[in-house]
Amino acid sequence: RNGKLTLEEMQGGSFTVSNLGGIGGTGFSPIVNLPEVAILGVARTSVEPVFTDGSFQPRKMLPLSLSYDHRLIDGADGARFLRWLAEALEQPFLMLLEG
Repeated sequence: RNGKLTLEEMQGGSFTVSNLGGIGGTGFSPIVNLPEVAILGVARTSVEPVFTDGSFQPRKMLPLSLSYDHRLIDGADGARFLRWLAEALEQPFLMLLEG
């Protein structure tokens, strides 16, 4: 934010998390920064009606978008990771049980 990262501090990663929720972003398609292999886009949460057990209930929703290099990551693996992440965010206590 204050422009003080050096070039060395911005290199060597393999995965980026990009958050546009703080500025009101409701969804976006992040682009992988080479030579990284994936990027997770996180947008702003909102309260949405979700149909559960026969009725609508208000529920916080967090839009997530995962982009990845298909030469290195199979699409099914990317989908499984995103599903695992959603479940972990819905029930963070379960992450402690996974070891």
